[in-house]
Amino acid sequence: MNRITELLGIKYPIFQGAMAQISRHQLVSAVSNAGGLGILASGGLTADEVRDEIRKTKALTDKPFAVNLMLMMENVAEIVEVLIEEGVKVVTTGAGTPKPYMPRLKDAGIIVIPVIPSVKLALKMQELGCDAVVAEGMEAGGHIGEMTTMPLTRQVAANVDIPVVCAGGIADGYGFVAAMALGAEGVQMGTVFLAAEECPIADAYKQAILDSIDTSTVVTGRKLGAPVRCLRNQLTDKYLALENQDISRHELEEMTMGALSKAVKDGDIDNGSLMAGQIAGHVSSIRPTKVIIAEIMTEARSVFDKLTNI
Repeated sequence: MNRITELLGIKYPIFQGAMAQISRHQLVSAVSNAGGLGILASGGLTADEVRDEIRKTKALTDKPFAVNLMLMMENVAEIVEVLIEEGVKVVTTGAGTPKPYMPRLKDAGIIVIPVIPSVKLALKMQELGCDAVVAEGMEAGGHIGEMTTMPLTRQVAANVDIPVVCAGGIADGYGFVAAMALGAEGVQMGTVFLAAEECPIADAYKQAILDSIDTSTVVTGRKLGAPVRCLRNQLTDKYLALENQDISRHELEEMTMGALSKAVKDGDIDNGSLMAGQIAGHVSSIRPTKVIIAEIMTEARSVFDKLTNI
């Protein structure tokens, strides 16, 4: 047991990343039932839809789970009220500062854990009274920062007193142990759970993860200051070509409108946004969530034992 497992009441210090349109009750409950922290993604949902997902998750697990708040959404305040009404105990945040909502969340006894890309922001979150932070490196899938996981995690852990969860490029026991060696007390993983049996994405999307190699991902949107990591396909090739021309941000955004849904729901691996991290090339099979987590922990213990014998 460490500070993360004690704080959250979970068996293993493993978070499942909040992937938009993907981290729904099926996957979230499976992760929580397996001993980790499942996290519902509220991005793009109405308050009523979030409430429905919370209730469906509760029907499938009596273990702790969290809800992620995308703070750039216009309906955040409404969703916060839903979380309080539904008795959600843990919230992770991204895409902004939770400062406006901290009094309400803390008065309700909710644990708040922001995802941060720098030491500066980690310190600000600590000052706000957040309970822990997720230090996410640019190896992660989806929207990313500029720092890589290893230097980010080490420097955040060295500069804050609250627990640190390491994210970006982790999919097995080796990555788990590496994160702990850097000073983290937990890990957050998304890409490995894309290949979970319970993950509600199209089979073609899952197969694209299994078919990927170490160099399969690319980052779009860097020129516009909104970098996103995905598997390379026709959409990313077209986007990158246009991004280097005199094309407006609006035109580029129009081109990707609905692209994530095409990947998640339709299995369109050519024109969909196949968000995935650089570790995708290490994910080689579709497994039940409980097997994924159990194998990570078994491997982590084996790796740690080897290191103690050096």
